[in-house]
Amino acid sequence: MSRGPLPSKLHLLSSLPGCSEGDKVRFLGCIASYSTQHAVLSLQHPCPKGTNVTAFVNVQLLLPALNSELTNVGEWINVIGYVTSHSGSRPTNEPRPPITSSVHIKAMMIWPTGPLDLQFVQGALFNRQGSRDGVLEVHAEQR
Repeated sequence: MSRGPLPSKLHLLSSLPGCSEGDKVRFLGCIASYSTQHAVLSLQHPCPKGTNVTAFVNVQLLLPALNSELTNVGEWINVIGYVTSHSGSRPTNEPRPPITSSVHIKAMMIWPTGPLDLQFVQGALFNRQGSRDGVLEVHAEQR
């Protein structure tokens, strides 16, 4: 019997396109753009080097608590949410680099990373025991 929500799985942003619709994920990304019209953040994190994946994060549920720190281009944020199918809410009027792969996320929680040693974080994701293809299981008591 479950006593709460299912745990999220920690992913590299580049591994998110391999997730199934409805998967609960946690990941880190850099804000590339924010559409105020659609309440969608575009996040990127080119790791491993050479990947070109964009996560389109719908933040409509979080609008009452959203501040500029969580929407500024160039800021790094953490996201917990659910993988969704493309619902047509992706902004189309904003310039962006060609996308080789994308994923859509319905955010349940976002927060700023604060000071970040990106190389350390990436190394920890790759080297942590039990890591496979950029995926780590994270349980509530580990957060």
